[in-house]
Amino acid sequence: MAAARSVGMEAEVAALRGRFAAGGTRGAEWRAAQLRGILRMAAEAEAEVCRALHADLAKPYTESYIALVKSSCKFALKNLKKWMKPQKPLGVVLIISAWNYPFLLSIDPIIGAIAAGNAVVLKPSEVAPATSSLLAELLPRYVDGSCIKVVEGGVAETTTLLEQKWDKIFYTGNGKVGRIVMASAAKHLTPVVLELGGKCPVVVDSNVNLHVTAKRIAAGKWGCNNGQACISPDFIITTKSFAPKLLEALEKVLEKFYGRDPLRSSDLSRIVNSNHFNRLKKLMDDENVSDKIVFGGQRDEHQLKIAPTIFMDVPLDSGIMKEEIFGPLLPIITVDKIHESFALINSMTKALAAYLFTKDSKLQEQYEAAISAGGMLVNDTAVHLTNQYLPFGGVGESGMGAYHGRFSFEAFSHKKAVLVRRFAGEAAARYPPYSPAKLKILRGVLKGNLGAMIKAILGFPRGK
Repeated sequence: MAAARSVGMEAEVAALRGRFAAGGTRGAEWRAAQLRGILRMAAEAEAEVCRALHADLAKPYTESYIALVKSSCKFALKNLKKWMKPQKPLGVVLIISAWNYPFLLSIDPIIGAIAAGNAVVLKPSEVAPATSSLLAELLPRYVDGSCIKVVEGGVAETTTLLEQKWDKIFYTGNGKVGRIVMASAAKHLTPVVLELGGKCPVVVDSNVNLHVTAKRIAAGKWGCNNGQACISPDFIITTKSFAPKLLEALEKVLEKFYGRDPLRSSDLSRIVNSNHFNRLKKLMDDENVSDKIVFGGQRDEHQLKIAPTIFMDVPLDSGIMKEEIFGPLLPIITVDKIHESFALINSMTKALAAYLFTKDSKLQEQYEAAISAGGMLVNDTAVHLTNQYLPFGGVGESGMGAYHGRFSFEAFSHKKAVLVRRFAGEAAARYPPYSPAKLKILRGVLKGNLGAMIKAILGFPRGK
């Protein structure tokens, strides 16, 4: 069975290579037509997509982010010819998307790959089966199915895909699978973009607008798929004296957002499946942190729902502080002075995003200089990924490579250097037999010395 699957996949990839080699994906007209097809799909199938997202995650309509897909398409169409001039497509690329935003994180990279003139294979996440099935049905109706294909399946199908030779692999997900993808890519020296995650810190100074800060943290945490997002705030650091005020503000905001019984709120996504529910339950029930819950904690295993839950001063060596939470749990860590947060953050792996709330411009400058993260946002959370002019990507264990806007185009294209010379202007100094006079001229040319350049162009030293 595995051998037959591998042979079938090899044939599919070979067919895509044939289409690419024949120039089927390279013209501006073809690229624009596919982008317009995706734009039409996002408009015409919006209700179907929202239903699939709700089936997979109970995702509220507002969090479907189909508007981001539309804006990415329009931005690429507007800039396509300008982007195309200096760069060349890579060839046949593989995109492996994630389950938490299964439509957006499938289509957004595809937009960049198509704009750059590549043939594409998309592997949607099997953890979001309704959206995966819908993508397999929709895409062939709106784009060129001979150059853009969808492969559904689980681990076996993904393994077979990774055995093939690709010109680039784009993976969104966790670090464990990211290492597998990178190891497979290394066998063919295939370049990769890895969009991973990590523990995104939020540092909150005591001089902030408390109500606005609480709303923006809540929106980035629980308003982003109930914390199941790679850029969701993972933990807060603030001072001991300010923590009670921040907690009170978060409690008020959360009650306003989701009511007194958040498990009944239609605006709160459910946990994706029982495995992830049990993982989060284990973090909550850890004997070292269960008594640190200061807000929330309600859960319903039947609905796969967990309420927004806040912890105060959990041990730094507990499970909740050692792994990416990827759920509705939010620890608050307190320090005596806000600058102590820098050392704590830097003792951890580099996050995909780092957040700071402050009115102190000096603290902001110090935070920007001291903290390494994929991206940084001051006085808000999460919204930086909506800016088409900013690269979105990780560093270190939060990933490598970046996309969005022109950066998506560049991720899937190659900056090929081409130098064309005429037959005049021979520099005798570059050719053997070598001599001290020739070496002197060459050294001068490399240093940018005008006299040496003129001598080289005129063919000095002559007759040597």
